[in-house]
Amino acid sequence: MFEKILIANRGEIACRIIRTARRLGVRTVAVYSEADAGSRHVRLADEAVPIGPSEARFSYLSAERILDAARRSGAQAVHPGYGFLSENAAFAEACAEAGLVFIGPPAAAIRAMGSKAEAKKLMDQAGVPLVPGYHGDDQDAARLAREAEAIGWPVMIKASAGGGGKGMRAVQEAAAFGAALEAVKREAAASFGSDHVLLEKYLQRPRHIEVQVFGDTQGHVLHLFERDCSVQRRHQKVLEESPAPGLDPTRREALGKAAVAAARAVGYVGAGTVEFIVDQDFAQTGAFYFMEMNTRLQVEHPVTEMVTGLDLVEWQLRVAAGEPLPLVQEQVSLNGHALEARIYAEDPERGFLPSTGRLHHLSAPTESAHLRVDTGVEQGDEITPYYDPMIAKLIVWDEDRGRALARMRQALASYRVAGVASNIAFLSRLVACPSFDRADLDTALIEREGAVLFPDPIPTPAEAWMAAALAELLREEARTLPTADDPGSPWNLRDGWRANAAGSRVLHFRRGDEAEAVTGRRQGDGWRLEVAGRSAFGRGQILDGDDLRLELDGRVHGATLVAAGARRHLFLDGHHHVLDHVDPLHHAGGAAASDGSLLAPMPGKVIALLVAAGAEVDKGAPLLILEAMKMEHTIAAPAAGLVKAFRFAVGDQVEEGRELVDFEARP
Repeated sequence: MFEKILIANRGEIACRIIRTARRLGVRTVAVYSEADAGSRHVRLADEAVPIGPSEARFSYLSAERILDAARRSGAQAVHPGYGFLSENAAFAEACAEAGLVFIGPPAAAIRAMGSKAEAKKLMDQAGVPLVPGYHGDDQDAARLAREAEAIGWPVMIKASAGGGGKGMRAVQEAAAFGAALEAVKREAAASFGSDHVLLEKYLQRPRHIEVQVFGDTQGHVLHLFERDCSVQRRHQKVLEESPAPGLDPTRREALGKAAVAAARAVGYVGAGTVEFIVDQDFAQTGAFYFMEMNTRLQVEHPVTEMVTGLDLVEWQLRVAAGEPLPLVQEQVSLNGHALEARIYAEDPERGFLPSTGRLHHLSAPTESAHLRVDTGVEQGDEITPYYDPMIAKLIVWDEDRGRALARMRQALASYRVAGVASNIAFLSRLVACPSFDRADLDTALIEREGAVLFPDPIPTPAEAWMAAALAELLREEARTLPTADDPGSPWNLRDGWRANAAGSRVLHFRRGDEAEAVTGRRQGDGWRLEVAGRSAFGRGQILDGDDLRLELDGRVHGATLVAAGARRHLFLDGHHHVLDHVDPLHHAGGAAASDGSLLAPMPGKVIALLVAAGAEVDKGAPLLILEAMKMEHTIAAPAAGLVKAFRFAVGDQVEEGRELVDFEARP
């Protein structure tokens, strides 16, 4: 086994490799860019070496910088993780030339599977089933059009060197083929440096099933069963599970044998994934087709670990060190069912737009034999615009799919993220939607279940307004402590007492176009809360940090309220409500607050101030421009009024929920 390895990656996969290496007594060296100087993988590793600026092309994609870090640290091997340089044959060769072990397959195998067209030729020779199509070198447009006609419509055009869902078009009829071909070639040339394409029969409602394979340097190859990765958005995986629902032992064995044959055809060593596409009638016909091979560890490998009880990273290290595979095929068993959900900092309601900013609050469900969380971030860390915005992978296991689904729903309901947008609510709807529940799976599930997964907004329930107000009142009381010089002073108390009258408070909140004022009147050991014609008695206590125990008319709620500037993230009954706490005195009686928002809608940078301080403006007048995720967002006046001052200057970074402008609405 190695004494020291360098991890040429970041985030959750780097943290995962560090944990496994530590268990095996192997020291780890992390590399990091400027943006990752304080990242979790840097804190966990035994050593850490800076490798350059935040942009990946100058750091994590720089083979020279990584190899230099390996030399300086004295590492014997390099683990590329996934993404970045993990499937770069030239990098694998450079590691070997530098006397370093590349913890992955041989460069020849990476190169052979790097071209979809060449890979399909190899698979055809190895007897692995292929989707009917054309994978030839003749790229003349007329020849491609003839081949498409011969295949039969619809046809999929794919960039030969593609990946990540780029360079792909489904064409339904001959008349649309020419324009689609030009579009794919342009995208392929821009993304991959080659406009070479291949054609395949476009399968209706296909499922995406992949098989985990492993090979060692002694020539042994085996498979570790399959994963169903059909649930995708824009050809990118969202949910994965193992085993594939509805797959009987005969079909499973056939898939496994084909995957092993594919790995043997390229002399494969280490962890890899052979991906297949199957029709809806696969369970009856057994027909499946090779799609591609990923010559690395996959993001979704934990579901395989959960159903086999194996550590695939440990296997990678042992095989790279020259050890044989720990088991033979007959010793690998499949137990129970596992699912993985990818928790991302993104906004599904806005086309899955990535979200950046600081994680003001991050609370994951407790890990156990049934539940695992792989993450590269902690509360207080920042999601930057430079890399994939994954927060974590949430993995659950149970004896069967129904029980595992119930665990996933429960885990998602208790996962809480504030500071950035997240896809947690979307994932909760996804695992609860009827199609997924009954395993009616295909790669277009998200599109065909749009009405369920992207419902129209519903009004904020009265309980949420009341809970937010009660939380604010409890926090006010907690902040009010007797002063050291006058511990008995009544002026330090906020118990609502008034001479000859009951004390009351009015708290104003806003959520998008909704605005409500909650009135709270002291009543015994709690408050009588009133909002929108509803009334309830509320009381509660602060438990720990942002967590609270609230009681509304006798019903107890576990809740969390996270403050970020004027923004309030309320987690209540499995829902995440994002409210703005409005100071009516500051906003000239609430006029500005009721008509619009001058709070930062997301983390970003101020790039322009469009009016001068002291200017009188009309409602809707543009005031400043905020840049976030390379997109510009104009902040407009919520009402006619006076711009008293800007709270930030051009170039300043702004957190979500921070007030941007001192604004006074006209009466």
